[in-house]
Amino acid sequence: MKATLALFTLLAVSTASATPIHSEIISKPTGFDINAVTKQKVVSYGPRPYYLVEDLKAGPLKDKLAACGEKKARPSKWVIGHRGGGTLQFPEHSLQSNIAGARMGAGVLECDVAFTKDLQLVCRHSHCDLHTTTNILTIPELAAKCTTPFQPANGTTPAKANCCTSDITLAEYKTLCAKMDSFNASATTPQAYQGGVVPWRTTLYNQCATLLTLAEHIQLTEKLGLEHSPELKTPSVKMPFNGWTQEDYAQAFVDEFRKAGVKFKKVWPQSFLYSDILYWIKKEPEFAKQALFLDSVADTAPLEVATANLTKYKADGVRLVSPPISYLLVEGNGTVVPSIYAKKANELGLGIITWSLERSPPPEIAHGSTDYYYLPFVNWISRDSDILTVLDVLANQVKVKKIFADWTATAAYFGDCLGLKG
Repeated sequence: MKATLALFTLLAVSTASATPIHSEIISKPTGFDINAVTKQKVVSYGPRPYYLVEDLKAGPLKDKLAACGEKKARPSKWVIGHRGGGTLQFPEHSLQSNIAGARMGAGVLECDVAFTKDLQLVCRHSHCDLHTTTNILTIPELAAKCTTPFQPANGTTPAKANCCTSDITLAEYKTLCAKMDSFNASATTPQAYQGGVVPWRTTLYNQCATLLTLAEHIQLTEKLGLEHSPELKTPSVKMPFNGWTQEDYAQAFVDEFRKAGVKFKKVWPQSFLYSDILYWIKKEPEFAKQALFLDSVADTAPLEVATANLTKYKADGVRLVSPPISYLLVEGNGTVVPSIYAKKANELGLGIITWSLERSPPPEIAHGSTDYYYLPFVNWISRDSDILTVLDVLANQVKVKKIFADWTATAAYFGDCLGLKG
């Protein structure tokens, strides 16, 4: 999914100098031990859902959610761990984020899939984010291979770098540590560039987190007894790449699940590239039954255009659309209400899966901003507990089938309390 926009970047830069950096960022990864992973027997929501419920204004929603306070925590298939699901505090797409997301109740885990120079499939949110999500710039021999090696800030020009999965081999990728997604635009050294974590996140768990391949993520998810939601990331390099076409890439993605013996009914594949969805519908119809078209049309066109396109998607055989929360809700009557997009998708019988809860800054900070996920209702959202009102309208009026979440406990508590099956 897309990152939070300008507000995120500005805050990251402004807080960079004050953000401590774990020295462990440049240590060796601990490795991946699939044998140490077992089915999750204990789920714990932690304090956050209860805090949000307590913050709600008195009313039916608060009464309903408060009544579930002593219920046993359980995984919820209504909740997809976005980039693992512990992403609010753990390095995204790491083993540690996925384990945290599962422990907090995710019923589905996400691996955004990119490829390496030797055409191996790995879990990264973007083909070109290694400079902000790993320690690659602190390893000189790998930093030199980046598409754009580190360039220090000079007082007038900010620091920059661009490192892609396709710049390195799988073996080199596995030597990296995952870190919190951040950068320090004022940095004059690669080490200083590692900072900039925004204040509502943390460096508490930023200790050389373990990167995963798609094959490892599949093993992990199967061991945990959960479902899969992989995304085929649109390449940042020109295709074909090293002889691989886009269709080869889309097929290799499917084949990884087939090779692992995963039943396709447990897989919720995603892509922003509409041709990927059409390819799966034509070549892999069973795999395509639960495919999510990640809709970003309204990022560059009016919401009315995105809404009109839904009829075509339905005619093409698409069953599920996956827009951001900002396409589904608007401000109205002193709260949030379903948008024209949400109403049309339901009218057509298209399933809706949305993203991404708690990707944004806290509501008090997001209020009145240009936050990507809250934009249509930024003048309404202001209290932390407004997140639960957003969930309530998404679940009960928009009728979303699932939701991606950066801190799965919040949505899992809500989903289990309301009996949402996913």
